[in-house]
Amino acid sequence: MPDLVEEWPASLDRGVAGAPHAGEERSGDLAVFVPTPTGALIALIDGLGHGPEAADASERCAEVVRANADAEAQDLLQACHEALVETRGVVMTVAWLDLEAAELRWAGVGNVDARLVRQGPELREEVALVFGGVLGYRMPNVRQATMSLDRGDLLVMITDGIDAAISPALASGGAAQKMADRIFEMHGKGTDDALAVVVRYR
Repeated sequence: MPDLVEEWPASLDRGVAGAPHAGEERSGDLAVFVPTPTGALIALIDGLGHGPEAADASERCAEVVRANADAEAQDLLQACHEALVETRGVVMTVAWLDLEAAELRWAGVGNVDARLVRQGPELREEVALVFGGVLGYRMPNVRQATMSLDRGDLLVMITDGIDAAISPALASGGAAQKMADRIFEMHGKGTDDALAVVVRYR
């Protein structure tokens, strides 16, 4: 499920938790982590359905993401779309964290939920700008959104195998991996592949 790399920015604490649909050996949900010259790219990919064909589509998409991590959002998503035409297709949200500028850029196609959770007396959430479509079938025109990053902010990404009401799993805080584990354990639906990614800017 996760695609973890060793040369990861020390200021980004990350966690990944999930599982394939019951009875399947491979998951169609895949997280991709790529260090960039100014920070990192994080993508969460959900191959349509579940099983080997969904996993194949996600893995092909991940290869394109890794090879084009510095591309603009529209160009990256278009490259993925073209590579996936003969597959089942995927939905995906991509986030670029620029640690030099303390900024987050993100964009997506389909229903991969991504949100920036701000710390404070109460958790505040800002939601990623995503567009309807399926990479490999129907590619929309995409616009990326940009916002500031503050220390303690959480980037949280979940596939549709996770119930969207994840605030209870975040309320206790802790390391990114512990929060990802809680999201999956508390909010996994059990009806599909499921994957949760948490990245804290520290």
